[in-house]
Amino acid sequence: MSRSSLLSLDARTKKRNAAEARFRAYGIAAIAIGLVFLLVLITSIIFKGVGAFQQSFVTLNVELLESKLDKSGTRDLEKIKKVTTFGYNPLIDTALKQAMAEAGVENPFKKGKDLRKMLSSGAAAQIRAFVIENPDKIGEVVTFRLLASSRVDGYLKDRVTRESLARDKNLTPVHLDVIDGLRDAGVVSKSFNMSFITGADASESRPEQAGIGVAMLGSFYMMLVVLACALPIGVAASIYLEEFAPQNGFTDLIEVNISNLAAVPSIVFGILGLAVFIQFAHLPQSAPLVGGLVLTLMTLPTIIISTRASLKAVPPSIREAALGIGASKMQTVFHHVLPLAMPGILTGTIIGLAQALGETAPLLLIGMVGYIASNYPDGFVEGFLSPNSAMPAQIYEWAKRADPAYYERAWGGIIILLVFLMTMNIIAIILRRRFERRW
Repeated sequence: MSRSSLLSLDARTKKRNAAEARFRAYGIAAIAIGLVFLLVLITSIIFKGVGAFQQSFVTLNVELLESKLDKSGTRDLEKIKKVTTFGYNPLIDTALKQAMAEAGVENPFKKGKDLRKMLSSGAAAQIRAFVIENPDKIGEVVTFRLLASSRVDGYLKDRVTRESLARDKNLTPVHLDVIDGLRDAGVVSKSFNMSFITGADASESRPEQAGIGVAMLGSFYMMLVVLACALPIGVAASIYLEEFAPQNGFTDLIEVNISNLAAVPSIVFGILGLAVFIQFAHLPQSAPLVGGLVLTLMTLPTIIISTRASLKAVPPSIREAALGIGASKMQTVFHHVLPLAMPGILTGTIIGLAQALGETAPLLLIGMVGYIASNYPDGFVEGFLSPNSAMPAQIYEWAKRADPAYYERAWGGIIILLVFLMTMNIIAIILRRRFERRW
């Protein structure tokens, strides 16, 4: 009869320990691979999108000639407004030639319009807006920081090369020689592009002026609609189904439908919103109100499921204790169960809002992609009803445009969107840990 010590491992125990060690190794390897892919993704997004937060500017001293802008000399604003942007082009040409002369750069162009190709097509409009706002500056020399064209900006960011301009109608390699000289003289420089964060979208001919600020505001208004509609409806439905509804075939059917709606593709909700809110209810197309209502339908199942899970997590002893001291069913739910489930409810709501914030497909069908969000709404109410875009829709719109500058801005918009999503998820984690109670 063989004897073995309890301190020595037999073959079966060694085999089991080896299997557990392999499983731990598989888990660590899976986490490592996931982190590597995540790191590659984040690095790619930052590398491709960080350029959108910088912009090239041309600093010019423009003489606001009275003979061009206010021939009567009366400073009558209505007469000043009659001078179109074409009337400002000669002033820009003169300022460019003067800057080149001071920098010692030879002017290879005979026509002023060839020189202006180095500037954004909205440069004249920028100076005109300044003159209308400050008519007393007419007759003076004013320093302007004008946006460089998208090709010049791409050259300074190493996105555009001389070889790529061989067949470009907008700019030539000769322009780049001038830009090199002006850059050495400090006339052309890159700086932080705040207008990308606060500005509005622009047409395809002015990518250097495009910003995501108006789209951010559109997303903000949509999230207000989702929060105002989805939170009370979702919480109320969850409380009824979990605490008050009888267990029968009808409630089982409702629960099955809620679970199925959570798995429905988001574009289906966009078709529903197009049919119900726009074609039937005649709400304004491309409005954040419609987008918020569509996203509310999509977010409701998520909020209901997470809220019901939070209510189930409250121990039955809480309910029994409240009922035992004479509380009614409603008092038990609203005074004891609901406060204890609130951390989970808030977490589910924030995660649902974060999911809605990043959705694009439902917005495609209600017209929020084809609309160019070029102006801020006039007031709070107009923010809900006036046509606008949203951050994911704006990113999609930029990504499909031809100019590489828009592609760069699409990546920059992704960075801003990820910052918002990460912030919302961090808030959800903080709220859960702050208000979580252990029994």
